[in-house]
Order: sequence, then C-alpha cells, then structure tokens
Amino acid sequence: MSAEPRKKKMIYDADEWLVPYKEVIDRRHEMILDVKKRMSVDGLLSKGMNNHMYYGLHRDSKGGWIFREWAPNATKIYMIGEFNNWKRSDIYALKPIGGGNWEINLPAMFLDHGMLYKLYIEWKGGGAERLPAYVTRTVQDPHTKTFCAQVWDPAPYEWKNGRPGKRPHPLIYECHIGMAAEEEKVGTFEEFRLNVLPKVADLGYDTLQIMALQEHPYYGSFGYQVANFYALSSRFGTPEEFKALVDEAHGMGIAVVMDIVHSHSVDNEVEGLGMFDGKEDLYFYTGWQGRHPAWGSRCFDYGKDETKYFLLSNCKYWMEEYHIDGFRFDGVTSMLYWDHGLEKAFVGYDNYFNEGVDENALTYLALANILIHEMNEDAFTIAEDVSGMAGLAAPLEKGGIGFDFRMSMGVADNWIKWIKELSDDQWSMGEMWWQLTNKREDEKTISYAECHDQAMVGDKTIAFRLMDKEMYFSMNKDSQSDVVDRGISLHKMIRLVTLATCGNGYLNFMGNEFGHPEWIDFPREGNGWSYKHARRQWSLAEPDYLRYRYLRNFDKAMVGLVRQEAVLDEKPELFVQDEEKKILIFKRKNCIFALNFNPTASFTDYGFAAPAGKYEVVLNTDENEFDGFSRLKTGEVHFSVPVRSENGSGKYDDSLSLYLPSRCAVVLKKID
Repeated sequence: MSAEPRKKKMIYDADEWLVPYKEVIDRRHEMILDVKKRMSVDGLLSKGMNNHMYYGLHRDSKGGWIFREWAPNATKIYMIGEFNNWKRSDIYALKPIGGGNWEINLPAMFLDHGMLYKLYIEWKGGGAERLPAYVTRTVQDPHTKTFCAQVWDPAPYEWKNGRPGKRPHPLIYECHIGMAAEEEKVGTFEEFRLNVLPKVADLGYDTLQIMALQEHPYYGSFGYQVANFYALSSRFGTPEEFKALVDEAHGMGIAVVMDIVHSHSVDNEVEGLGMFDGKEDLYFYTGWQGRHPAWGSRCFDYGKDETKYFLLSNCKYWMEEYHIDGFRFDGVTSMLYWDHGLEKAFVGYDNYFNEGVDENALTYLALANILIHEMNEDAFTIAEDVSGMAGLAAPLEKGGIGFDFRMSMGVADNWIKWIKELSDDQWSMGEMWWQLTNKREDEKTISYAECHDQAMVGDKTIAFRLMDKEMYFSMNKDSQSDVVDRGISLHKMIRLVTLATCGNGYLNFMGNEFGHPEWIDFPREGNGWSYKHARRQWSLAEPDYLRYRYLRNFDKAMVGLVRQEAVLDEKPELFVQDEEKKILIFKRKNCIFALNFNPTASFTDYGFAAPAGKYEVVLNTDENEFDGFSRLKTGEVHFSVPVRSENGSGKYDDSLSLYLPSRCAVVLKKID
C-alpha cells in the first residue's frame, strides 16, 4: 500500500498566527490558480497575454498598417492626424469587428514614421479626441502641452548584451532620468547613459531601479500619475535611446528594474483612459470604488478580464520590448484594500483576511508575478506595501502572492523618528536592532535608510535633517562645525547599519550616497516652474575640498565590502546591544560590525563575546578618506582571547576587545 502524498507546506504551517485564517488563505490560493488556468494557453499564463500585439498600431503581413482598439460603448471611431489635417473622414474610419473591437487597415503610404495622430471616438450623446489605450509612443506639444500619439517605425534595435542574471541580494540604485541631469532642465536617456550609469557601476550597485518610465502628463507627479501605460515617456528621449541605456547597463552587469504603476490611472480623459469611450467603467470600477480619494485618480477593476489582459500584457510588453529585468510595483497597499490603507494602522492579522481586502487586486498581483517569472526565471519583483500583508512576498505554491521582495518601509520611517524626535543619547540600541531586523522569516525584504520619498519637498533627506542650514556654510573641509561633524559621522553609520542588517537587499536614491543637499521639488506654478530642485548636483562630490566626496567614498567602500564578502548570504547575529554606552555589535557572514552611537564617549578595550579567531579591520567610518578623524586603522589585526565575556551572547567562550571611538563604526573580517 503506497503512502499518501505529503501535503505541501503553506504559509500558515510556519506561522501559527496565520492558522485561524487558513480557510481564507486556501480559498484565495484556489481562486488564483483557477483564474490562471482559465487565462493560460498551453498551461502558461504568459502565452495568453498578447494584447499589445493585437491592439494599437502595427505593420501587417503585407507591409501596410493595421490598427485596433477596444471601445465597446463607441458608435464610431476615426483616426485623425497630420495625414488628414486632423479631420474625421470615412477613409480613416475604423470598423466594428465584434466584441467591442474596432479595426482599420491602411496602405503603407498612408502613414510615415514620426507622424502624429489621435483617435476621435463617438458615443451616444457625445464624442471626443482620445489617445489609443495601447499607444506605445506619445509626444507633448511644447506650446499647448497636449499629447499626441506618434507613428514609431524605426529600424529594429540590435541588442549587444545578454541579461545579467539573478539578483538574490539586489543592491539597488533608485533613479529618475529627468532629474539626473545637473543642469536645470529635464535630463535624457543619453545623458544618463553617458554621465550617470558609469557612476552607478563605480559605486558597486548591481541594480538600477528607474522611476517615471510610463508616460505621465504632469512631470511633477514623479511619474506616478500614468496616462499611457505602454508608452515610454518621450520627454526623456526615444525608445532606442532607452534600449541603449538598458543594453549598456546589462553590459556592466547591472540589472534594470522598472518602477511600474498598475495601482491607478490618471483621471485625464484627453491623454488617458478616463471616459475613454464615453463610459467610466471601461477599465475601472464604478462609483466610489473607482476613484482614489487621496490621489484624484481612477482605480482599476482587477476583477474584469479586459483589465487583467491590459495590465498583464503590459508587464510582458516592457520585458519583451525593453529587456526589463524586473518590476517594483508601486502603490500595492492602495491596490489591496478598498479603503486604500488611508489613515489606517495595520495592527493584527485580521486586517489582511477580512472583507476590506480587494481579492481581485490580490489575484491580479499573483498573476503578474506568475507571468513575469514565466517570461524570465531570473526576473524579480518588489512590492511597495506599508500594510505588511502576510504572504505578499511568499511563494505562490505556499499560499503567497509571489513577490520576490517587499520594501521594508518602516526602516526609513524609524530613522526619521529617531533623528527628529530624540537626541543621540536617547537612541535605543534595542529598538534600533528590533526595527532594523524585524522581518517575516518566510519573506524577503529590501531595506533603505531613505528613498525618493524622504527627499520630496516638505520633507528632508537624512543629510539635511542632520545638518540643515549648516550644509550651506560648512561643507568645506576647512570649516569647523560640530553640527556637520555629527551629521557626517551619523550619515555613514546610519547607512552602514541599514545595509548590514537588511533582510535581502538594499536601496539608495541617487545622490543620497554623497548627502545631496536640499530637497526635490519639481517645476510647478508655486515655484515659478523652476528646475532648481529637480536635478542632481553631481559636481559637489568631485572636489577634494568638499565633504560630499568623502561620503561618496564611504558609500562605495561599504557597498564593495558587502559584495566582496557576500555579507547578505547569511542572517545577522546580535552580539551586543549596550543601552548605557550606546553600542551595537553584530556578526553577519564572516564580518563583525561594531557601532558606537555614543555622542561623546569613546571606549578603549571594549570587550565582548565572539567566535575565536584572527580578525582584520576591513572598513571603518573614521578613515580620513571618509572625512573621519583617523582614530582607527584599516588593516589592523585583532586576536580573540580564550576568556569568556559576560558582555554579549553566552554562545561563545572567547572574546574580542576593541577601541570604539564615539560616533564611529568598524567592520572586522575573520581571516583565520
């Protein structure tokens, strides 16, 4: 008699607090599998998601043009553009072909590369100009600020480099192409490729996370109010220029992750999907569920097949067309909950398993993860979720939603709280350790001390919080400023401890590695449409007489050490959290990290329990090249002694003694 097959492990088998929700977890899991089966072709979801190949403007088999659109409420649709003086005519009228679909075939000579066009859609009681839902190229008129679709038919781009492979521990450089230029203007893909990409490679980051790639009418939205989901934003350059950027990044061994916005759509009708064919529910929920009360945008109906096909095909399109290696899904919390998580404290698991969850959105996110990993097994996905929903970054087969990573968003919030509300001598080493390492065992996370959010106008970067107006007067090496000395020291320590304790990956927003001054403020009416704060002042980090250079030096050394020693391959192990002296010591992989956050006191021969061995100082924040005071020496060797220390874990019979200067961190590598 054969034994019964062993039941697969689910997320509630590893977490007893999830057991009461077993029925909900199982039901949702089956719902995901049922929808996947129904929408798959030959067992693969990715094979069934080809809307981008059917809709929109394409060459037909004879070299002519074919255009299709889905607009079930339309009574007539015309193509209008430069080719017909923007007038509606029967020659350019689409024909209904069933299922709400419309189609037109045009001879090759009717359209040329670069021509501008739109749709004019009529419905009972009205009509208006629209941009195609699946448009892949739009351009903005510099005078009227309106957008048009553009025929884009260049010679195919020839890719030179293969994809960079898996990223089990991504070190992410978050960036925005437009504000990556130093000049007061909108930067371009070419400028980024030539000027910024080499900086990223030099710093040692292995992943580029790019914001604002999908076309958005309002530049100041940071790319989060998307109108044209398939269109690469033309304000940064051409599709071929972006492909060259991705290609060159791959050649440097850098993966490219796209910040994708599927959480909502801009409310605009002329540019976007709002009232596309005269009805509000083409892709969106109706009533209150279809409108985001805080963002003023439209909310997708993830339960509607046409919406799922639109969004899933969108993921496939970006991966196929631009060789994208993964996605950071924006606004996941807003997607998951009917109340969008607004002003809500997510305390207790009940928040994740009640009727307040949009299970249509949950299903869509799981399907997106399935498709992305079918397309490329090395691709990876990151969820931006503040709610901490259990299972979001757990494997699908265990009852999870399938994200590879989730953003550890509480870490940055806690750094703000500690810096803003407490003096240094009030910082708790126990709370710091808890907040930096408190993560679900079954889910991988990306930590960061600050991302673009902390730099927005009305907020402050860590550097600006620590040094404020002193950054205007005392960032010269010859300046004397206790405020800046403190800020420089803590900036390095905060970033080091955040990276060294991260779950599985780390993120930095461009420029923050050298303490970029001030804030981000996009051009708007309130600032006179100025680009002064929508750029990065890279030149500040070049002169040896400015302190920014030394912060950048430290960031490069820190990232290099973590990569070289594969520090993130193992979990951190706490040795000491000394509340009185403000010292935190822990081990990760083959390295010991010792940090003295004490604002005034240094400690000689600070002893603690540690594994027996010979240790070399491989990094310390006090080096002169990092704008320190040279109280420690990199390369110095320390030996453990066979004396049991009461300070730290009782696990070890040997101990180490170190000199720990105030506001300083040292990293030792076990070499024997």
